[in-house]
Amino acid sequence: MIPRRSARATATATAAATVLAATVAVLTPTTAQASPPGTKDVTAVLFEWNFASVAKECTNTLGPAGYGYVQISPPAEHIQGSQWWTSYQPVSYKIAGRLGDRTAFRNMVNTCHAAGVKVVVDAVVNHMSAGSGTGTGGSSYTKYNYPGLYSSYDFDDCTSQVSNYADRWNVQHCELVGLADLDTGESYVRGAIAGYLNDLLTLGVDGFRIDAAKHIDTADLANIKSRLSNPSVYWKQEVIHGSGEAVQPTEYTGNGDVQEFRYAYDLKRVFNNENLAYLKNYGEGWGYMSSSVAGVFVDNHDTERNGSTLNYKDGANYTLANVFMLAHPYGAPDVNSGYEWSDKDAGPPNNGSVNACWQDGWKCQHAWPEILRMVAFRNATRGEPVTDWWDNGGDAIAFGRGGKGFVAINHESGSLSRTYQTSLPAGTYCNVQNNTTVTVNSSGQFTATLGANTALAVYAGKSSC
Repeated sequence: MIPRRSARATATATAAATVLAATVAVLTPTTAQASPPGTKDVTAVLFEWNFASVAKECTNTLGPAGYGYVQISPPAEHIQGSQWWTSYQPVSYKIAGRLGDRTAFRNMVNTCHAAGVKVVVDAVVNHMSAGSGTGTGGSSYTKYNYPGLYSSYDFDDCTSQVSNYADRWNVQHCELVGLADLDTGESYVRGAIAGYLNDLLTLGVDGFRIDAAKHIDTADLANIKSRLSNPSVYWKQEVIHGSGEAVQPTEYTGNGDVQEFRYAYDLKRVFNNENLAYLKNYGEGWGYMSSSVAGVFVDNHDTERNGSTLNYKDGANYTLANVFMLAHPYGAPDVNSGYEWSDKDAGPPNNGSVNACWQDGWKCQHAWPEILRMVAFRNATRGEPVTDWWDNGGDAIAFGRGGKGFVAINHESGSLSRTYQTSLPAGTYCNVQNNTTVTVNSSGQFTATLGANTALAVYAGKSSC
């Protein structure tokens, strides 16, 4: 057992917590906005892009394409090293990491806002580092001592690694891969974390992705969120589903959105080995969380490396899975955008500086034409149900989004020609997948030929290409 702090230490910590929380009063937790608010709910996750590059991309690509949000990698000062995961071992809450300083961060937020794009921060608040040294911003630290922020009193009593996911206490009190686990049941720790998030809010941040949320009790997160200057800020939590595990994603929906990992796992299996026809009732029909609180993705920075989902190396399967995700109404979608890797630990090219997409190893999946153009489709069809479903019992499907849009996906090995029934008004539409036109007759029908592993997507308001 780690000894508890003395009365003097408690008083000092309480004072520090007050400063860190920026004197924000503790408010009663409220039910969070489920799924990003507004008419644009697609997030481009620019993994390990530096702040200056994110700013340029908001102006040049994300805003014009209709992305509602950009998610940035953790901005806090972290351990030194070239690996990507160094960003996930913070040593202070200063904005002083690989991706840029406080000025660059503020400029990025302002530039993205000017482009109509909101900013979500990947926030690492479950733990600190696994070792000792000097951080990227010059701060000295040891595993359980981060001067001016945390001391040994602020970490959980269990100093061994998480080893039993069937044991709630083990999952939420022991150390994730040996990282110093913060005692989020402590008022001081809660205040310090809230102070960090409030600081980011003063810089204009619009939301947070809470890393490793599964390893933090949901009541602790609710308390931390209640201390924010905007307690209803967008909040997306990483809680990986595990069958039979003690901690389940649904426990966290009162705080905000929760990432639905099963969605990505199952898309890989369906696109690689099964039939797209099975997707007819995808989402809640498969036992997933309510669409209104689910964050979905085809892959993220962890899953693309551990093989549990599709990734950019999967070619058409990956592209078409993203097209499906953006066309289908379930959940709030993240489009992962990273860089080529053979070494799963390798950090970003050029330390996160992106001179141009598709150069220096940057994959820029968010800007692949087949994916990019589906963002406007999603915005145009928001709120519309799935209608006019068709499938061939195999790997060809089509469905509408009310009278606002229609998509067809041919994942067969050969081309497919057929007449589709839609609920679209008669007229000419641009197939945004390949910039050809489609004519819908007065009965809502059109005829089209789709090549193998291609898609078609049309929506109201887009008549010319």
